[in-house]
Amino acid sequence: MTEHDAAMQQQLIELESKLAFQEDTVQSLNNELHQHQQRIEKLQQQVMLLAEKLRQLPDDQGILRPEEEPPPPHY
Repeated sequence: MTEHDAAMQQQLIELESKLAFQEDTVQSLNNELHQHQQRIEKLQQQVMLLAEKLRQLPDDQGILRPEEEPPPPHY
């Protein structure tokens, strides 16, 4: 094997190593993204449930709508 062939072989090995590292990184990011998406979906469900429970509360619970709230004391 010539010196040129050895250099090409070394470059090929380095590229394969970098590719393997990138594939591992992409897979890790994909897994993390999937977990975040699951958390977001769970939080969205919880927000929807809370919103529904708030809509079902009777009006005499002392909870005012935003337009009924008095202005803060610094106004």
